Amino acid sequence: QVQLMESGGGSVQVGGSLRLSCEASQYSSGGNFMGWFRQVPGKDREGVATIRMGRYFDYKYYDHSVKGRFTISKDDVKNTVYLQLSSLTPDDTAMYYCAADKTSGPWKTNGPATYWGQGTQVTVSS
Repeated sequence: QVQLMESGGGSVQVGGSLRLSCEASQYSSGGNFMGWFRQVPGKDREGVATIRMGRYFDYKYYDHSVKGRFTISKDDVKNTVYLQLSSLTPDDTAMYYCAADKTSGPWKTNGPATYWGQGTQVTVSS
């Protein structure tokens, strides 16, 4: 059974930084996409960033709202993806979910991905 285990959420002040991690188990990620969504209660899910896994791939995608502030990276050996969040604002407050899929489409369309983690809360206070 595929499992995506997130860690690294927490509370931070405006302008601060956090690093999220997501380790996949029972999942052959090579060539597939892993990344992050976020959701605020009462609002639609939003695709944040995705990266193509596998040593021969270097594709990354960011939503316009986080481009230049968030950085997605990976460790193919550890089957792990990271999201560095910087210059955080209260609008970044949300539950962040790790996800995995065969394509990058879900992140661009805010659509459902195949596999999901349980989520980790990020709270930015002013």
